[in-house]
Amino acid sequence: MSVSDLPAPITDWFAAKGWAPRAHQLDMLDVARAGHHGLLVASTGAGKTLAGFLPTLTELIETPTQGLHTLYVSPLKALAVDVQRNLLNPIAEMGLDIRVETRTGDTPSDRKARQRIKPPQILLTTPESLSLLLSYPDSGLIFENLRTIVVDEVHAFATGKRGDLLSLCMARLQRLAPDLRRVALSATVADADGYRAWLAPDGDIDTVDLVQGEPGVPANIAILLPEGRVPWSGHSGRYAAEQVMAEIETHKTSIVFCNTRSLAELIFQDLWKVNAMSLPIGIHHGSLSLEARRKVEGAMADGKLRGLVATASLDLGVDWGDVDCVIQMGAPKGSSRLLQRIGRSNHRMDEASEAVLVPGNRFEYLEARAALDAVDAGELDPDIFRQGGLDVLAQHIMACACAAPFQEAEMLDEIRSALPYSALTDATFSRVLGFIRDGGYALQAYDKFKRLTQDADGSWRVSHPKFVAQHRLNAGIIVEATMLTVRFKNGRSLGKVEEGFAATLSPGDTFFFAGMSLEVMGMDTEDLLVRATARPARIPTYGGARMAMSTNLAQRVRGFLADPSEWPRFPDDVREWLEMQQRRSTLPAPGQLLVETFPREGRHYMVAYSFEGWNAHQSLGMLVTRRMETMGLKPLGFVSNDYALACYGLEPITDPQALFSPDILEDEFVDWVQSSALLKRAFREVAVIGGLVERQHPGKRKTGKQVTFSTDLIYDVLRKYEPGHLLLEAAWADARARMTDVGRLADLLDRAVDTMLHVDLDRVSPLAVPVLTLIGREKIATGLADDALLIEAEALAEEAMRLD
Repeated sequence: MSVSDLPAPITDWFAAKGWAPRAHQLDMLDVARAGHHGLLVASTGAGKTLAGFLPTLTELIETPTQGLHTLYVSPLKALAVDVQRNLLNPIAEMGLDIRVETRTGDTPSDRKARQRIKPPQILLTTPESLSLLLSYPDSGLIFENLRTIVVDEVHAFATGKRGDLLSLCMARLQRLAPDLRRVALSATVADADGYRAWLAPDGDIDTVDLVQGEPGVPANIAILLPEGRVPWSGHSGRYAAEQVMAEIETHKTSIVFCNTRSLAELIFQDLWKVNAMSLPIGIHHGSLSLEARRKVEGAMADGKLRGLVATASLDLGVDWGDVDCVIQMGAPKGSSRLLQRIGRSNHRMDEASEAVLVPGNRFEYLEARAALDAVDAGELDPDIFRQGGLDVLAQHIMACACAAPFQEAEMLDEIRSALPYSALTDATFSRVLGFIRDGGYALQAYDKFKRLTQDADGSWRVSHPKFVAQHRLNAGIIVEATMLTVRFKNGRSLGKVEEGFAATLSPGDTFFFAGMSLEVMGMDTEDLLVRATARPARIPTYGGARMAMSTNLAQRVRGFLADPSEWPRFPDDVREWLEMQQRRSTLPAPGQLLVETFPREGRHYMVAYSFEGWNAHQSLGMLVTRRMETMGLKPLGFVSNDYALACYGLEPITDPQALFSPDILEDEFVDWVQSSALLKRAFREVAVIGGLVERQHPGKRKTGKQVTFSTDLIYDVLRKYEPGHLLLEAAWADARARMTDVGRLADLLDRAVDTMLHVDLDRVSPLAVPVLTLIGREKIATGLADDALLIEAEALAEEAMRLD
């Protein structure tokens, strides 16, 4: 297709801008005119959004229609708002009579009601809001003429539970509108065929055309090194606050990415202290209030901020063209994530995006170097597709029942057309229906769980209208941790902190939040009342698993350790560290598990360099110390980072192989998960998603404590009377796969015995210093931690780096 094939309003608009359509934008129009589904993989700044909407604009110009024509599905509410702005402007400039509206959890209820009666031609939404729209009896009328669904940032959906929900929604839409065409967009896709299969009806990969955008100018990525030495420990890069502020001073607008919300608050305070020029800087993360986030987003869009400290809340496509530098505090943990964040800088393909990595320690320097090499090689992190969650399936079936009664065979056929559920067996489907019908064997005596009824003709319907209202109030895939709202006395909300952190606070205590120092005035069921103060403060902690280093980067770091020819690329102190490790102990080959044992100050240490990420190492530490207890080794504790696990006790470990046998996952793992809060937390999530426990009643929202209490009661009943219950199985699957990185853990244990290299030393090794400095760190008050850590690290390092 050539430019001349486009309708005049579009060609005139391109000409007025002095632009020309890119090849992949025209290719997407070709795909649409052939009636095929399409996956576009193109770098940030390549005009992906316009490429996704170009067929829609063309069709609406050539054949104007009323009613819903195109759905645009985004992973973020903010992204839907951002695209509305970037789509509305071109439509207005082209003079087109096309209505574009947003429907998310933040959309007013009166507008939602109007959208069902008179939908716009283009509706921007999220998976959860789409699912709710499908739960209405008039959904068939709303969607019967739907022509296109555009899934943006598909990599953020497809491999998780929100992807399960969206896949089921697309299956339903395809039944309501058989000619529906599916489109997906992404800048970072490693397994294009995997995504094509996920996008396609019935997983038929041949129905989805792959369109590749032309590559942009390679990013200009630098690793920022400290003015002194690369630190031995830490993972935040806080030592570089003045250097980071200097980067902000020399650029128009910078985004400073942090891997956790707590670190974002810390870095914001650090930067503010060294902001000698009083430049306007802001903070953005998911726990801040909608008002606070919108205010910051607006200031960025208007060019009023020079720097913004952010978390993954801004990983995805919010388009601020004036951002000319991205700074990553600590290691990026994956090449795809790094590329996604770099893409926030310079949304122009003909200019290099500029990024700066600030490694927190020596291992993180190696990880940063590995990430740069992976980006240069075009190597992305692997995408792991999985079977769909049964809790998500239960929620979707209930949504469909709210719209209209259904026949079992027809529903099963529709569900199997969604790839995550293509292997769903008749028996499992019957169990899911049985669960929605009455809660299962142990709960069937309670009317509150009898949500579905099967009529004499075999059709399934909602048992009572109250269950329809209950579903619409409680549907959703994102289950937040129990949170308290941080409020000023005048009622103004700043955002939320986790209940566990709030429980450690008393009136008069201070903490940093939303970039301010706040003093606690009091607490009630749902609110933490505060006032602003100038007193020193600490940082809120947030639960949830940390981002683990990807397997790709782990393999590259292993390669660095085993290949001295790479070392001249590294700073002198990093190279000397590795050379001394080679002299004093050894460095593991890429497939090897190095385990060092040594005494120090009356304790005996074992350090395993497994490179499987913090989450897997935390789980392994719990299991190994349990086994050490059983073997009489008198363990005292363990610490871990992304690269290594260190266990320590009162007795020497002479046979580490016995601590790493695969049966640890069958024995200690099961005991640990069942006796810890891990399974209960997983059950709480699947119970809420599956509709067993409500988060809200009409006019009243349950507190986190009430939800937890309800789910804990049901959990105890099911464990005792129905251990094979559908939701217990779903909770186990979540606990194993997501919360403990058990897949990586199992791989490690499977190869441990055959690949282990045990080196017994007389004192600490250089490679062990970064992880050993973490011992006792959690007991040090915030503010003193970094100084104490520095002193401990230097003492350890001096001992480790001695030649004798």
